[in-house]
Amino acid sequence: MATLGDIGVAAAFNLLTALVFFLAFAILRLQPFNDRVYFSKWYLKGLRTSPSRYGAFVRRFVNLDFRSYLRFLNWMPEALKMPELELIDHAGLDSAVYLRIYLIGLKIFVPVTLLSWAVLVPVNYTNNTLKSQLKNVTSSDIDMLSISNIPLGSDRLWTHIVMAYAFTFWTCYVLLKEYEAVANMRLHFLQSEKRRPDQFTVLVRNVPPDPDESVSESVEHFFLVNHPDTYLTHQVVCNANKLAKMVKTREKKQNWLDYYQLKYSRNNAQRPIMKTGFLGLRGEKVDAIDHHISEIEKLSIEIAEERERVLKDPKAIMPAAFVSFKSRWGAAVCAQTQQSRNPTLWLTEWAPEPRDVYWPNLPIPYVSLAIRRLIMAVAFFFLTFFFMIPIASVQALASIEGLEKVAPFLKPIINMRFLKSVIQGILPGLVLKLFLIFLPTILMIMSKFEGFTSISSLERRSATRYYLFNFVNVFLTSVVAGSAMEQLNTFIKQSANDIPRIIGVAVPLRATFFITYIMVDGWAGVAGEILMLKPLIIYHLKNFFLVKTEKDREEAMDPGSLGFNTGEPQIQLYFLLGMVYAAVTPILLPFIVIFFGLAYVVFRHQIINVYNQEYESGAAFWPDVHGRIIVALLISQVALIGLLSAKHAAKSAPFLIALIVLTIWFYTFCKARYEPAFIRYPLQGAMMKDTLERAREPNFNLKPYLQNAYVHPVFKEEDEEDEDEFNHKLETESVLVPTKRQSRRNTPAPSKMSGASSPSLSDVPKHSERMK
Repeated sequence: MATLGDIGVAAAFNLLTALVFFLAFAILRLQPFNDRVYFSKWYLKGLRTSPSRYGAFVRRFVNLDFRSYLRFLNWMPEALKMPELELIDHAGLDSAVYLRIYLIGLKIFVPVTLLSWAVLVPVNYTNNTLKSQLKNVTSSDIDMLSISNIPLGSDRLWTHIVMAYAFTFWTCYVLLKEYEAVANMRLHFLQSEKRRPDQFTVLVRNVPPDPDESVSESVEHFFLVNHPDTYLTHQVVCNANKLAKMVKTREKKQNWLDYYQLKYSRNNAQRPIMKTGFLGLRGEKVDAIDHHISEIEKLSIEIAEERERVLKDPKAIMPAAFVSFKSRWGAAVCAQTQQSRNPTLWLTEWAPEPRDVYWPNLPIPYVSLAIRRLIMAVAFFFLTFFFMIPIASVQALASIEGLEKVAPFLKPIINMRFLKSVIQGILPGLVLKLFLIFLPTILMIMSKFEGFTSISSLERRSATRYYLFNFVNVFLTSVVAGSAMEQLNTFIKQSANDIPRIIGVAVPLRATFFITYIMVDGWAGVAGEILMLKPLIIYHLKNFFLVKTEKDREEAMDPGSLGFNTGEPQIQLYFLLGMVYAAVTPILLPFIVIFFGLAYVVFRHQIINVYNQEYESGAAFWPDVHGRIIVALLISQVALIGLLSAKHAAKSAPFLIALIVLTIWFYTFCKARYEPAFIRYPLQGAMMKDTLERAREPNFNLKPYLQNAYVHPVFKEEDEEDEDEFNHKLETESVLVPTKRQSRRNTPAPSKMSGASSPSLSDVPKHSERMK
């Protein structure tokens, strides 16, 4: 077992590692050739250019101004200077609210840490239970500071119950204030935001088939009849996935053609030559320029044929459409109401903003989504629970005792004082971190298979599953497998009546492992985040070997967006650990506080200077964040009940059950009071926004603005003539749309705001009689 000295050495080692990373970052960010990596967001916004270095050749790559190195930590105060309102304008509401999660961690755990160290640590330490009563249990001086050191049935356990109430009330108070603040921020953001297509548009799915009408005609008829005063236009969803792959392939070949033409323009003496085989390493030698021109021409013909097929083939048109309205009020009414007597048809939801749409999933039939999600639920179950086996096995080996059993010849080396401390303090957390390295990619693939239609919903789904996986495999498996394995010999020797008592003592003993995990994953991980060693290396490798044009350089420089699907679940794990161990082993809390403080500064810097916003959901993820913190609070209360029962303090259990009931009531109150702001758009706010906009821009024509907003990107990339042809074929522009259906013979045409006058509904029966 690790001692306080071992943890101290490990903490010093990890802090030193973090400081080395920070120092390396401070030096690397000053070098001119790294500027595009560490300030990529400003380049992508066009607000920064490469620093010009004249004179010596070295100055173009290395900063020789030694005075700048004396201010190597000035990035920290600079990251904190930007006000929150300016940060929202610069990076969006999603990024600003994401940073508030770290602030919540500080708001909750700084007072909790001070209170627990002032009250619980003295109460726990001034006992001799582990030394006198349970001599067979493996323990250390760290456990002397935990609830394990309290005697069975002691009145001192009431202190932990009182502290549990104090921690819960304080956490709920902070969450209440934050939920209210974020809800107001979201509503204000939606009210003050500029006009966007998704404010006027809903996604309609499961359009019922009609043998006499196309999907486009069915959609137009339905909304002209049921939303005659607000319907404006629509865009049907087509299956252009194959076309998108072909266009992407042509872009790559065009990029190579640009490169070879640029190369030839610099040296006209010799035409560039390439091999047509695998990766250009084998095969016939050909003229590179002529070869790529020929390949691009061939692809262009295939793309034109595929475009024509998508336009003409009814099977390529999916039973879904983006429907736009004349006002935000009209879109809100449609998105938040049931459209048909059959609740499984004409399903409407708010359309994601155009850059948030995940186009490959739009062609998936709605009826298959339930089956897909069932398959992924089963797959996730097996992934989660079968992953327990390797994690538990490796965790058993990732210790001094495990290494001595596997490799006895290493015993003299690993028993050296410093090396032993480093192994105990780093190896278990590092092994677990390596096991989880590919998990986010797997979970994202599973979410895509489920058919979510927006990038934000994909990330929220992946985040939920990542959190569940962390809870089962990182928390439960590490506690149960770790503690139970270490105490297995004791369990065998003790009588059955003593097993619950031993478990009650053994569970808090796993705090040592989580301290090491926080240091490795939290401290060193955050420091590695700002160093950006992997993006830095990849950028320079691409820049040296692959960058052929300025477009290539921009793609190589693109840092991606803030990974909500991986970052938020990791934060929630720290909330879980802090809340579970706050009343059990308070020594863990300072490590969590340090993590939240470092992470807040680092990610604020990254959001301001590096990460490029991929989409804007208006902080739609916040209810999930709030719910997971509440779940962590409930788990901590249930764990404390189990510990007190093992401590022969079952009479105190009703007091904690009452606390659980209060916590659940608090969650339901917040859900009813604030969550609607994140899933619905108030009609009052929509009408107010529409009224103000009409007053400011009375002559603005909304239809051209919305008509092509949700056209598939592969059609937008083509020339204007092809795009007009596509829109003409997919959308019916006639004033009157005749039909052979018996239910109605024609449909009122758009109103004046749509571009034509609407005939009276009284004309419909007369027309029907004429058709008969």
